[in-house]
Amino acid sequence: MTVYTVHASPLGDLLLTGETSADGFALTSVSMPGQRGAPSAGAGRRRDDAPFAGVTAQLAAYFTGRLTRFELPLAPGGTAFQRRVWKALDDIPYGTTTTYGALASLLGVPRAEIRAVGAAVGANPLLLVRPCHRLIGADGSMRGYAGGGERKVWLLTHEGALQPTLV
Repeated sequence: MTVYTVHASPLGDLLLTGETSADGFALTSVSMPGQRGAPSAGAGRRRDDAPFAGVTAQLAAYFTGRLTRFELPLAPGGTAFQRRVWKALDDIPYGTTTTYGALASLLGVPRAEIRAVGAAVGANPLLLVRPCHRLIGADGSMRGYAGGGERKVWLLTHEGALQPTLV
């Protein structure tokens, strides 16, 4: 059964969806308000906060700086290639960034096919949990984050990968 909950965060209310079965619970998506391509809590989903207790506890710990790596049961769907790219995102350490090109190289994807890596990253359904926000352009630009550039900068600043800017 597909269930959802909403979790208040410094980035706005996060929509969390997951699957419950006889085998337990697995998180299927984490999305932000205004995110392009974000799922909705619509038809076929039922609100049930209980299965998300571990997820919301880890999110709260992340936002207070007490957690640097999520350890959750995940079931994000996707193609075999997308899942391979998403799994590689898990290995980008907290507080660091890397480029799309470096990720492609790590995966053995030819430079001519780097856009496929970018497309897979862009389809990541587990924002924050699978840290696609840690990918930046080769020129240091904050490109390609479905949650928006301001949120990407906030996350990287929160993790210490960027220095806060004074206004």
